[in-house]
Amino acid sequence: MPEKRKAETSRDDEKASECCRVEAIVGIDERGQMVLPKDLREKAGLVPGDKLAVISCREGGSICCLTLIKADDLAGRIKDILGPMLKGLTGS
Repeated sequence: MPEKRKAETSRDDEKASECCRVEAIVGIDERGQMVLPKDLREKAGLVPGDKLAVISCREGGSICCLTLIKADDLAGRIKDILGPMLKGLTGS
């Protein structure tokens, strides 16, 4: 692999590791509940009573990936995405 391509791949790997990584492996009990480790909850700023949206990704008809997003953050992201679109539709 050319040196330039190796450097680009290395930077891409670094960016991916900053963004997404395995933080913990959790189990699911007989009631379908799981516990997020305390250190992960603290890093994410999660406190009792917080709501999380579960986002699923499908591949080949099956769910292959689940992502948790704080519900308040999700609402803000939707507003950021849809707000400009709605303004464009209404001419406001």
